[in-house]
Amino acid sequence: MAAMMGKVDLLQRLWERSEENLTKEKHEKLLLATDHEGMSAWHVAVKWGNLQVLKKIWEWAEKNLTTKEINNNLLLAIDKKGKTAWHVAAKDGELEVG
Repeated sequence: MAAMMGKVDLLQRLWERSEENLTKEKHEKLLLATDHEGMSAWHVAVKWGNLQVLKKIWEWAEKNLTTKEINNNLLLAIDKKGKTAWHVAAKDGELEVG
């Protein structure tokens, strides 16, 4: 919901709490966690055009994930309909292109 609504401040607080209370492995999994439709926060932020959320997720990914994890598990991750965030952006995305 925070990714959909563009609530970067809420995402930041959740991220900080997870750093304090979860193991490093579980904390890092938050970047790749999905909802019941298989959509990650990355997918949702793309769909709703929340550029600031995308920037924040990217910042965390660069600090916490390997290049392989970023490529395979964030950029190329598919939801339950087989869509990557790229597909979502092309079909449903709210970000202005140009």
